Amino acid sequence: MDNAEILIPILVPLGLFALIFGIFYMRNRERMAMIERGMDPRVNRPKPAPWENLKWGLLLVGSGLGLFLAFLLDRNMYSSNSDENAAIYFALIGIFGGIGLIISYRIEKKELHENHRPE
Repeated sequence: MDNAEILIPILVPLGLFALIFGIFYMRNRERMAMIERGMDPRVNRPKPAPWENLKWGLLLVGSGLGLFLAFLLDRNMYSSNSDENAAIYFALIGIFGGIGLIISYRIEKKELHENHRPE
């Protein structure tokens, strides 16, 4: 077992390939079985959520702003040893990411309210 490290670069790509191949193979078999039974395989596809990209975008922008603000605070206001100030990074990422999600919620709520208003 001294040469086990030689097998890792061989087995990991083979395992990854087998996993991906298996997923596509099983998905194809499922679709073929649906076609054989007279079903439409496109019916089960989820409808695209119109606000999903907005939500993710605002979450990532908010997290990025939080990370940037934490970096600025760490560099300018605190000591140069940033190992002691790791909590501020996580806190500001969470705060600004949450603010981004709240903004997304308010935009969605406003848009839905305007579209479904009775005239």
